[in-house]
Amino acid sequence: MRLPGAAVLLLAMMLLLTGCGGARTKPYHGASDRQRPSRAGTAAGSDSFRDDLSRSQDSRYRDGSDSVPDDVPDVSKLIEPVPKVEPRSLYGNKSPYTVLGHTYNVLPSARDYDERGIASFYGNKFHGYKTSSLETYDMYGFSAASTTLPLPSYARVTNLENGKSVIVRVNDRGPFHQNRVIDLSYAAAVKIGIWPKGTGLVEVRGIDPGNSTQELPPPAVVTSQHPGIYLQVGAFSDADNAERLAQRLRQANLGDVQVMDADVNGRRVRRVRVGPLADVDRADQVSARIEGMGLPRPQVAVD
Repeated sequence: MRLPGAAVLLLAMMLLLTGCGGARTKPYHGASDRQRPSRAGTAAGSDSFRDDLSRSQDSRYRDGSDSVPDDVPDVSKLIEPVPKVEPRSLYGNKSPYTVLGHTYNVLPSARDYDERGIASFYGNKFHGYKTSSLETYDMYGFSAASTTLPLPSYARVTNLENGKSVIVRVNDRGPFHQNRVIDLSYAAAVKIGIWPKGTGLVEVRGIDPGNSTQELPPPAVVTSQHPGIYLQVGAFSDADNAERLAQRLRQANLGDVQVMDADVNGRRVRRVRVGPLADVDRADQVSARIEGMGLPRPQVAVD
């Protein structure tokens, strides 16, 4: 059934918040206290379940918080998606768009996308519900959510702490929690070892199947040294401005503060960073304190 134009517009606006609107960063402890969704995601088509997109985000999902199933899938038997050229989804590709007060721009393609940061994942709460592209989320498939990659697109995600990687199909928007670069499906998180910890340090490399000369990107090179988490608070061409910010951060006792020279598009800048920080929880705490000082949200850097 076709929806009238106004309903389509309303639906498109709602879908910007679909799937990954909240923080899912802590370990999950199973869902034995309630019925678990089926592996195939058929719950969305059953008589007892229907994803009512007309309802508000607070009341749309049957669960109040996210969790993972008791049974861990054998990911070695799951097949990774094969990147292919696909038309852009009619939904979820509006650009720019704003969620929770922050504005995001959707990239024209996944070509040359290469970013390091913190990954999270999502599971039971969203299983069987519609993603931002109006596909059904299946936590047992290798998929992901991104705030900027086009829907659909493909990427290789590598866990920088153990070298494990997976190719995912990006079909959802999120994560809208600060400091997160990608939200993985439950199966993808299991495959690269982010489950059951809840978060992990990753590199995300976009795949452009339309470029016949591009081969699939290899997994990121992982050294024996544990990668560090840094928060970049500012970048200045003026050395005095960089030092004033660094001094303010040192006085706040947030951790080690560094002023580092960098070349950006042929221009020398001085980056002010806090870190390395012990873990993701500490990075979240320090980010909140920095914003509480009236400074812009810092950017996560993983080195």
